[in-house]
Amino acid sequence: MKVTVDADACQGQQMCAIAAPEVFGSDEWGHAVVLITGDVPAALRDKVRRAQANCPENAIRITGE
Repeated sequence: MKVTVDADACQGQQMCAIAAPEVFGSDEWGHAVVLITGDVPAALRDKVRRAQANCPENAIRITGE
């Protein structure tokens, strides 16, 4: 599984960082960034799915599941 954030859609609500702080952080403007390069470890995948489900802007994309 790989995860990305659509920077144009993200409004900086940080719901993703609350759900999966090991995976999501924020840039200097408060918009979400992915902290993991490459595949998300299996132990964090449920957290990433929860973050995606809770994103108000639907800015989180998951691929390779």
